[in-house]
Amino acid sequence: MSAAIHLPVMRDEVVAALSPAEGETYLDGTFGAGGYSLAILEAANCNLIGIDRDPEALARGADLEARFGTRFSLIGGCFGDMETLLASRGVDRLDGVALDLGMSSPQIDQAGRGFSFKKDGPLDMRMSLEGASAADIVNSWPEADLARVIWEYGEERFSRRIARSIVAARAEEQIETTSKLAEIVRSSVPRPKGNPRDSIDPATRTFQALRIQVNDELGELDRGLAAAERLLAPGGRLVVVSFHSLEDRRVKAFLRARSGRADQGSRHLPPSATATSAATFDLPSGLPVKPSATEASRNPRARSARLRWAVRTDAVPHGDEGRAAA
Repeated sequence: MSAAIHLPVMRDEVVAALSPAEGETYLDGTFGAGGYSLAILEAANCNLIGIDRDPEALARGADLEARFGTRFSLIGGCFGDMETLLASRGVDRLDGVALDLGMSSPQIDQAGRGFSFKKDGPLDMRMSLEGASAADIVNSWPEADLARVIWEYGEERFSRRIARSIVAARAEEQIETTSKLAEIVRSSVPRPKGNPRDSIDPATRTFQALRIQVNDELGELDRGLAAAERLLAPGGRLVVVSFHSLEDRRVKAFLRARSGRADQGSRHLPPSATATSAATFDLPSGLPVKPSATEASRNPRARSARLRWAVRTDAVPHGDEGRAAA
């Protein structure tokens, strides 16, 4: 196998939760470097479809296509559009969906993609290589909008100060590189007391916020979860690996709501639509699976990872109850 296929975070835990079986069809909604796809295809004589919006990821899929033939295919696009993408291949039912959220290792490692402040490169961050880049946002958005995004998607308490510094800096010169933006952010955030090595780089949250905005990652996640609910056959598995609290909270809330574990609210108020709908997922555990201590020490990127999974029931997808009754 090509050296480009890397060992993904919690690979064994993902395969165990997905439980691939012979003849079944699975979706790797975030193909990336192909690590999960390879593990799933090796685990059982099953069929697998990969989706990725990154043209470079699509090129990496050639190795798997050559090795597994008709058992594997790769589609360009966003996993939030999986229903439409799969329909074009004649697929309307899945036995499992795996989503590995955020950036792939190749995206992080290539300075030219602009995702990481650790390597100087163009301020891009576009997974699809299309649309507005991070540089476009940083150099054109109003200060208030920049502050909002940095606060909401980066959970950065100094968001207003950072936005003000960005606007002041771009008035002198356009911000075109990752190192320039990181320098502006670091100069805007007070240094923590104690050993600075014990804290994350001040640019981390701002870069995360811009990346999420550029790629509409949270909107994509919401669309992908709902689409998986509609596509999964009874007994099918949904497995999601997230890497920061914004993602994990969304996945947790979705699965709790769809399994009937969500807060039902006040008994004095009418029940919500979610509360009165049949559970579409069985949730084996309300707690996420975390990487082992060995994996976390070997791979720093794994430390924040959280895996949540659920099993599809035979209930009608939420929002489709009326259509089913008709």
